Amino acid sequence: MHEKRRNATCLFITENGIKAEEAGTLKKASGPDAGDVIVAQGGFSYTAPDGTVINLNYIADDDNGFKPEGAHLPTPPPIPPAIQKALDYLATLPPPPPSRA
Repeated sequence: MHEKRRNATCLFITENGIKAEEAGTLKKASGPDAGDVIVAQGGFSYTAPDGTVINLNYIADDDNGFKPEGAHLPTPPPIPPAIQKALDYLATLPPPPPSRA
């Protein structure tokens, strides 16, 4: 009996220096009535018009979606200390009672 292939890879480099690669693996989906899904991991790089080399790596799956990482991606500003203190306090409180409708 032959086992089905459950993975694939792809790599390409263009004449203008764009490079992309990806590896994918088939896995059972986490949903109750879902079939197989592909977990993909890869990245690409290119040189921006200003000469900056852009590198992006990612992983994508049915649990977390598309998760890119790269130094050029924007990041959220830090949470101000007063707001963080309030959030920390709220996290210590018990959940509210169920509402009566």
